[in-house]
Amino acid sequence: MAIQRALLSVSDKTGLVDFAAKLAASGVELVSTGGTAAALRAGGLTVRDVSEVTGFPEILDGRVKTLHPAIHGGLLALTSKPEHMKTVAEHGIGLIDLVVVNLYPFAETISNAETTLAQAVEQIDIGGPSMLRSASKNFGRITVVCDPADYDEVLEDIGENDGDTSSALRARLAAKVFLHTGNYDLTIAQYLAAQPLAAEGNATVEESDDAPAFPAVWTTALPLEQQLRYGENPHQAAAFYRDPSVVETSVARAKQLQGKHLSYNNILDTEGALEAVRDFADLAKAACVIVKHSNPCGIATGETPLKAYDSARETDPDSAFGGIVAFSCDVDGETAKRVAETFNEVVIAPGYTRDALEALSAKKNMRVLATGPFTEKRPMRLARGVVGGVLAMDRDLGLVKAADLKLVTAAAPTHQDLKALLFAWRCVKWVKSNAIVYTSESATLGIGAGQMSRVDAAKFGVAKARADLKGCYMASDAFFPFRDSVDAAAEHGVRGIIQPGGSIRDEEVIAAANEHSITMVLTGMRHFRH
Repeated sequence: MAIQRALLSVSDKTGLVDFAAKLAASGVELVSTGGTAAALRAGGLTVRDVSEVTGFPEILDGRVKTLHPAIHGGLLALTSKPEHMKTVAEHGIGLIDLVVVNLYPFAETISNAETTLAQAVEQIDIGGPSMLRSASKNFGRITVVCDPADYDEVLEDIGENDGDTSSALRARLAAKVFLHTGNYDLTIAQYLAAQPLAAEGNATVEESDDAPAFPAVWTTALPLEQQLRYGENPHQAAAFYRDPSVVETSVARAKQLQGKHLSYNNILDTEGALEAVRDFADLAKAACVIVKHSNPCGIATGETPLKAYDSARETDPDSAFGGIVAFSCDVDGETAKRVAETFNEVVIAPGYTRDALEALSAKKNMRVLATGPFTEKRPMRLARGVVGGVLAMDRDLGLVKAADLKLVTAAAPTHQDLKALLFAWRCVKWVKSNAIVYTSESATLGIGAGQMSRVDAAKFGVAKARADLKGCYMASDAFFPFRDSVDAAAEHGVRGIIQPGGSIRDEEVIAAANEHSITMVLTGMRHFRH
């Protein structure tokens, strides 16, 4: 039977008027609510208000509009059951054949750091999910649309089925609805579980000072962004899912301007490079981080992106070949030409000049990503899958300032020393444990990454260094269990060391630094990365 009545109530009004106009032209009666009805009337269409259908006005600031038997009876009635048809006839309930509903933008609302808990709660849709679920349960006769992207397909299907839709389309759209409402509820559940709540009875919900514990159930519902060619290796299948509620600067939100599709390894390494370079954006006009196989092989700041890139690449040009290059500022033509001189898998930056894009276009397979202006890093919980479970932890936003450092040696650092040591500390944060880095005031000189012993990391960093390390600075991501790493640093003229402290042999380690007249400061913070 041809569609005779449609109920429309949408937050996202993209394409709504054109879609509804074509329905109306086919003789479909339009029933709608509040803002949707106003938009349809502004488009010149005749609309019947839901309150006219229910015989009851919208109440409680619009919280109750469609939660009424006249609506849900028209959605849930089975025409194949005589008793259902008798009931709806007795109560004057008209059947609804098509439902077009999308929900309050809860995910978009909570993505704004300024959103309060009370504001977020008001964006929890009740009537919308109820209508979608009722209509989807009755997909044998009702067509339900929750995504404006499906409007054209629905109209085409109606045209091919004498004013009705095919059962295959109705079933597919119903499945899409349940996935959509399920994701919506999970997003709300995750948000509320992460909130420090203080509410009693019907009191206004307020934020408290109590830090929330991890939720009793870890929930996740992310839409598929891309099927990947393969995972870490060609024999492993892989896919990329994106969280639409997270609008912070990230690879997931970046716009790809050229090049092949990102691979599994590209996404991991590019995110690592981007996260790292954002930690240096406040130190200088330009910063550059080059990553290879999840580890930085060069980090530097400079007055220009070209100077930062050259210094970062100079750390280890062999490893930088085929790497991921991240900038903290827009890339200009001169820098782009230098980047294009060698093979790089990915370049990511806030933006690019026209000359830069032209220069990078010479490398057609190079992936070029633009993030737009960097947003502030926000606390969030990160998850990593293991066989049979998920590990979850808070994001590492830890940085230290000069005032946080504890001097433990006789040799006191100068202002320049402190600046260099803090730079080294930011660098070692992004290197896989056990990690040791050697730096100047503004660039890495040698990186010892992912070693099983700390002294080996110290020796490996020296072996990788291309420059004389005399007068440089050393950072360790965790405490020194023995003095051997300090002795090794002294052999190469290290001037200052920054490390967390906390070893049972701290006195022995500090004594070694004093013996070699090395200044040492403690951060009280560890940066293991696995």
